[in-house]
Amino acid sequence: MKIDALGIQAFIAIADEAGFQKAAGTLHITQTALTRRLQNLEAQLGVKLVERTTRSVALTKIGSDFLPQARRLFVELQSTLSEIRQSGKAHLGDISIACVPTAGVQYLPRIIRQYSARYPKNKIKILDHLSPGVTEAVLSREVEFGIRQSGPEHPELSTIALLKDSYVLICRDDHPHAARKKIAWKQLASTPLILPSHFRTNREQIDAVLAGKIVLQRHYEVGRSSTAVGMAAEGVAAAIVPGLAVQIGAYPNTRVVPIVDPDISWTLVLVARKKAHLSPAAQALYDMLRKKAA
Repeated sequence: MKIDALGIQAFIAIADEAGFQKAAGTLHITQTALTRRLQNLEAQLGVKLVERTTRSVALTKIGSDFLPQARRLFVELQSTLSEIRQSGKAHLGDISIACVPTAGVQYLPRIIRQYSARYPKNKIKILDHLSPGVTEAVLSREVEFGIRQSGPEHPELSTIALLKDSYVLICRDDHPHAARKKIAWKQLASTPLILPSHFRTNREQIDAVLAGKIVLQRHYEVGRSSTAVGMAAEGVAAAIVPGLAVQIGAYPNTRVVPIVDPDISWTLVLVARKKAHLSPAAQALYDMLRKKAA
């Protein structure tokens, strides 16, 4: 049974004012509207709450017993609505978002730090997914919005480009390429490499650009860039990863070398359902990401 807030409000006003005319005036509605609200409440409850004659208005026994409960219900409802209104104005609340692991290394933490400084009471749940998983989490409403690599557009999603990132070579400081300021893709043709797995968007992009031109020496394949970075730091082999996947200072014994000729880049995008109404707390974070991109 749904709560008839207007009916309860009308009933309390009639009890307080001991009449329909004054109660209607207090609520700034007509007596007809007041009567209709009371009748709807009584019909919903299946009992008579008010006895009305030409000369007097009195509560029935059930009405008298119900009045204290009605007051409590109405006060609690008003308090709850007030909290929601204030939370909305203050952008308070918990958030769930999804992002590709690469975005969670250095890009997203910087934004989260700024957001948390502004809204310290808000809690953020971040789901790490590959790009297809981010899309699915947004579509299924598991999260309010997501950050993924650009790809095929989905008709139910809106996308906003956040930034472009290029691929880099990460290797230990004793690697033959460690002293280079930059390196061309063709110079990596004979280098043992750690590459993204075939099912990753990164690998598909690299293979598509280099197809028929350069064949890379794949010695290891990994699912996550963080694994590739860790293996490179141990001297297993040099790794090709997105620049955003490298956490500056995490591995002091490594070197990061930009890969050029051609410059293969990818775009990080913000995705949300086109018809979604984000919570105030999520909207604040979404706007911060969008403004930083702009």
